[in-house]
Amino acid sequence: MKRLIFKRLLLLIPLVLGVSLICFTLINLNPSNPAEVTLRVNNITPTNEAILEMQKELGLDKPLYQRYIYWLKDILKADFGNSYETKEPVLNEILQAFPTTLYLTFCSLFLIITVGFSIGVICAIYEGHWIDRTLRIFTFVCTSVPSFWFALLLIWLFSIKFDLLPTGGLEDINSIILPSITLAISYIGTFIRIMRNSLVQIKQSLFISYAKARGLKKHVILKHQIRNALQPFIIALNMSIPRLLAGTVIVENIFGLPGVGRLCIQAIFNRDYPMIQAYILFMAVLFILFNLFADIWVQIRDPRLRRCQ
Repeated sequence: MKRLIFKRLLLLIPLVLGVSLICFTLINLNPSNPAEVTLRVNNITPTNEAILEMQKELGLDKPLYQRYIYWLKDILKADFGNSYETKEPVLNEILQAFPTTLYLTFCSLFLIITVGFSIGVICAIYEGHWIDRTLRIFTFVCTSVPSFWFALLLIWLFSIKFDLLPTGGLEDINSIILPSITLAISYIGTFIRIMRNSLVQIKQSLFISYAKARGLKKHVILKHQIRNALQPFIIALNMSIPRLLAGTVIVENIFGLPGVGRLCIQAIFNRDYPMIQAYILFMAVLFILFNLFADIWVQIRDPRLRRCQ
């Protein structure tokens, strides 16, 4: 097992290097001149002399491969460069905004686990019953509704019509309720389906038939079913965490939350390339790490996969 984990960790190096190369190249293939953008963002007239001077200051006068090597060296020293807009270190700005994004993701994850797990189990218990059919319609609606439209609907209903919750900002715990529901709603439908289908599939297994033949009580059999159905649920959960973090872009902008997603959108509008590069790389590394964690977790849980390796 240690050898397998070591091999997976070694694979991280070429993966992260590949992602960093794609990220750097795509941003630099953009037709707009970063030096001119920087001058305009700082209200400086972009004359030819000013553009050349800014290109030299930003290191844009060097060949692309040299800039990539320098950029990579700086990242290894935890230096993602300075924002074109604010002139502040990019890493500091991301670290300041990240707690808000993490808070929103944690609240959404809590909703996904509690609601997705509970309704999934209820659907499996009442398989084929009208309760199951009604909850499956709810699941279909959850996965079909676009997040931005659902966010606007929640704002109209709970903030404007009934005046129960704030429309935006992050002042108290009430401010996070609507954004969390918006972010979690599409995932809740998916996790209800995963839990229900796993339980229904396990219900037809031989060991469940054997447990019934032994005369075990229903709640004991259900406990065995849930224990076996948790594996796909947890794997899907691991893969959803980075998607949730990346998915905060729309929710944070609709509800005015000062998180990393909102920072990214502002950087895109201002063509703040160091910020965009850092955000893409940060999210890509998160995806790779959570994928690795899920892979190792599955190998630990299932000895058959280890033997195949």
